[in-house]
Amino acid sequence: MTKMKVSFLGLGVMGYPMAGHLVSAGFDVTVFNRTTQKAKQWVEKYGAKLALSPSEAAKDADVVLMCVGDDNDVRTVAKEAIAAMNEGTLLIDHTTASATVAKEIDRVCKDHGLGFLDAPVSGGQAGAENGQLTVMVGGTERDYIKAKPLFDAYSRHSQLLGECGSGQLAKMMNQICIAGIVQGLAEALHFGQKAGLDCNAVIDVISKGAAQSWQMENRAQTMLNNSYEFGFAVDWMRKDLSIALDEARRNGSTLALTALVDQYYADVQKMGGNRWDTSSLLTRLK
Repeated sequence: MTKMKVSFLGLGVMGYPMAGHLVSAGFDVTVFNRTTQKAKQWVEKYGAKLALSPSEAAKDADVVLMCVGDDNDVRTVAKEAIAAMNEGTLLIDHTTASATVAKEIDRVCKDHGLGFLDAPVSGGQAGAENGQLTVMVGGTERDYIKAKPLFDAYSRHSQLLGECGSGQLAKMMNQICIAGIVQGLAEALHFGQKAGLDCNAVIDVISKGAAQSWQMENRAQTMLNNSYEFGFAVDWMRKDLSIALDEARRNGSTLALTALVDQYYADVQKMGGNRWDTSSLLTRLK
């Protein structure tokens, strides 16, 4: 049986392990990365093929996946890849970007006889490395069925949520939830410390009840240790919240808490915490 030929464009903290899982799952993988040296390191580790441009990577692929930086990166990389893709090929964008750019790329793909899915992920670097991501997908059922074996290689769950753009809108909801939860956890720890409580003991108790969250389970201890040099960077979170706030202005929704937490993250940036984990909201309360 012929292996599905897959190209992966963008080997950042998420794309690097995701592409590796595709090799492990038995796909015929070609990669492209803007920094060639990093792509060469990936090839040395996983033994797949290296392309020197998006168009070279996309040529003759059955599926092309992208995980790049922002809307402009999506437009630039997708434009070059699409020009080289054969009719019937599927393009999947794992970048966290706007629903606007997802719909824009979808229209271009349709004009070229290509399929397209917007499929942002959640789970962070650890989720990517462990193959435990969640994938939120917008597009057609036919394209989702084609893509699902690839998603299964690096995710614990993927779901088609509607037409193109739906995946990005769902990711916005995800980030809105995280912003509020992290701020609540930061305030709770700050309160506990001011009250003279053993916050480790308190977290051990309340994490067994209704206050439990992924953030509490995975970030409370590092927050108490004042450890933030890892994880999902504040700069990335502000990019994501900006996308959500822009979309809210378009659809008329009210995101008062999200806007407030976004400004709290701006405070962290002013403290030099641009690359700190999003749990660093606690630092501005000290």
